[in-house]
Amino acid sequence: MSYWHALLLAIVEGLTEFLPVSSTGHMIIVANLLGIGQLSFTDTFITSIQFGAILSVVVLYWRRFLQSLDFYLKLAAAFIPFGILGFLLKDVIEALLKNVAVVAWSLVLGGVVLLFIDRLFTGERKQVTTPSFAQAVRIGLFQCIALIPGVSRSAATIVGGLAQGFDRRSAADFSFLLAVPTMFVITAYQLYKTFKIAAPGAQDIKVLLFGNVVAFIVALLAVKSFVDFVSRFGFRAFGLYRIVVGVIILVMLALGIPLQII
Repeated sequence: MSYWHALLLAIVEGLTEFLPVSSTGHMIIVANLLGIGQLSFTDTFITSIQFGAILSVVVLYWRRFLQSLDFYLKLAAAFIPFGILGFLLKDVIEALLKNVAVVAWSLVLGGVVLLFIDRLFTGERKQVTTPSFAQAVRIGLFQCIALIPGVSRSAATIVGGLAQGFDRRSAADFSFLLAVPTMFVITAYQLYKTFKIAAPGAQDIKVLLFGNVVAFIVALLAVKSFVDFVSRFGFRAFGLYRIVVGVIILVMLALGIPLQII
């Protein structure tokens, strides 16, 4: 993988990690367009640079991470369902990561959900700083849907928050906070697997560090913009975007048009 590949993938990650459009799905598609989708290091890179993006949350929300032990216990309660199911289905998930059609269908179906999500969750919404344990677990169950490639973790957890009566900003904020333990564990597991098979070379490590730095910087700029946008306009635009991208990929696959462009 070249620095050019790493730069493009990291920009995509930084822009999409906290948007309800599926960062992993986008990186899988872009990796295939770049002709590196089947490289073993690409899987490691796609998973690991998400750590750079979530560090932006730690920086932007650092005061929230200085709360009581209760806050961390609720984050753990929200993460546990995802962690258990992800461990049990890890082989299936890794196989699906190679299937661009699965990603495309997930983008389309998730887009349809986002088109109507604002109509579904109407009525009075509450501003919530920290959910209850029951609410945290329910949001964690929604996060499990994101184990399917192309289903946005951000979208799943935000919808989970809306289902608990949160307003858009509160749902987005907790989704970002929950990303920290979730993506940390996923990144650590992926790196463990990689080093267990064979330690990456010095060049791969440099490319990985470069990607994390780029993803961190881009995500810093994207997070606040997204929260402001979704608080004002809702999720319809993201739903339309997902459907358009997913349909384009499905049409290309149906026509036998190769995704590789470079």
